[in-house]
Amino acid sequence: MSLARKKLGKAGEDVARKYLKRRGHRILAKNYTFSIGEIDLITYHEDCIVFVEVKTRSDPQTLDTEFPVSRTQRRHAVRAAQAWLSQHRDPDCAYRFDAVSVVLPRDGEPSVRHIVDAFTPSR
Repeated sequence: MSLARKKLGKAGEDVARKYLKRRGHRILAKNYTFSIGEIDLITYHEDCIVFVEVKTRSDPQTLDTEFPVSRTQRRHAVRAAQAWLSQHRDPDCAYRFDAVSVVLPRDGEPSVRHIVDAFTPSR
């Protein structure tokens, strides 16, 4: 991955984190990495653990807003979430997988789209 792409991804994750915090999410972890996958953000919101995949683009036309998380990414996120849950003694609360799409245009303000329950472990 190029340095420019890494910078764009980090900037998008920062925007997503601030967005979620403003909406009442408590950030539990950033860039949680397990042997098979990574989760960009893990939050706690309304008695629910939320595993968040952040997708960042600079051009809004390149963002697939309907299915921003690929099947492989979903599978890896589920495995990493299971590892996180087991390391935290499987908290006695619900959990879900959200996606946050961030567009960071060269000119103008970022736009954010939060997709609650973007996918489930069985899909």
